[in-house]
Amino acid sequence: MQIVLIGAGGTLGSAVHTTLIGRGHEVVTVGRSSGDLRLDIADPARIAEMYERIGSVDAVVSAAGDTPWKPITEMTPQDYEAAFRGKVLSQVELVRQGLRRVAERGSFTLITGVLAREPVPTGSAASMANGAVEAFVRAAAIEIAPQRVNAVSPTVFTESLDDYGAFFPGMEPVDLANVTQAYVRSVEGAQTGQVYCL
Repeated sequence: MQIVLIGAGGTLGSAVHTTLIGRGHEVVTVGRSSGDLRLDIADPARIAEMYERIGSVDAVVSAAGDTPWKPITEMTPQDYEAAFRGKVLSQVELVRQGLRRVAERGSFTLITGVLAREPVPTGSAASMANGAVEAFVRAAAIEIAPQRVNAVSPTVFTESLDDYGAFFPGMEPVDLANVTQAYVRSVEGAQTGQVYCL
């Protein structure tokens, strides 16, 4: 398959990239500071540019989405807007603009996270964004068939415990290898409207 992967330079994106390449797929990587195409998908105009440059693909895979982390008492309206643009609108636009570019039975795989289900202090923006993406996936799936859309919703990565484990107290970590298999399931499988919780 021909796949475009957004966020390929990050911890998750690198693992997904390696997995997809290892399964024989052709992958175009997109990122803000690295990749075959360098652009910020938080800007809908850059998403349009991306699709113009890559043409038609079989699948769009996202492993990117930024949200601010602060106590609610320190959050501003701009912080919540940034979370919406960085993780929700960017991925909604990948689907909306990609409908004409993805194969008839192609797929979109978006990224959310455990905070949609298990909130933690300072993570209200991430919880909001993750929940919104998951709701969008379920709604979009009933409209875009036979194209498919799913989301991968992991907890903290085992490989990132040293940096982020303190933010997820008592939560069971997940190995990146398991998360990448959820991406494979979404891209190569037949399901739609699913949120793969890991």
